[in-house]
Amino acid sequence: MKQFALVLITVGLNVIGQFMMKQGMGHVGVISGTMGSIVNGLSRAFFNPYVLAGVGAYGLSSIFWLILLSRVELSYAYPALSLGYVLVTLVSAFFLGEQVSGMRWLAVLVICVGVVLLSRS
Repeated sequence: MKQFALVLITVGLNVIGQFMMKQGMGHVGVISGTMGSIVNGLSRAFFNPYVLAGVGAYGLSSIFWLILLSRVELSYAYPALSLGYVLVTLVSAFFLGEQVSGMRWLAVLVICVGVVLLSRS
C-alpha cells in the first residue's frame, strides 16, 4: 500500500505540474516562427510563475519517482504512471474546459481497468 501511495503522490505532482505549465503557456501564447521568436517565447515561458511552479512540481514528482523506483519493480511502477493520463484528462475537461470525445473517455476507462489489474499483480 505504501508503494501505491508513492505512485499517487508521483502522479499527482506530475499532473499538477502539467496543469500549471499549461496555465502558464496560456499566458505566454503560441511559440512558433523563427528561431528568434522561439527563443523569445521560451524566455517568456521560463519566467512565467505558472510555468515555474509547474516545473517545480514536475521536479518534485521526479524525486518521488526515484524513491518509488528504489522500492518496486519498474514493470509495476511505469505502467502505474498511466494514472496520469486519466487525471490529466479529467483536469483538462473540468478545469481547462477542453472538449474530450467519447473515444477518449473510453480510452481512459481502459487505462483504469489496466491500472486495477496491475495493482492486483
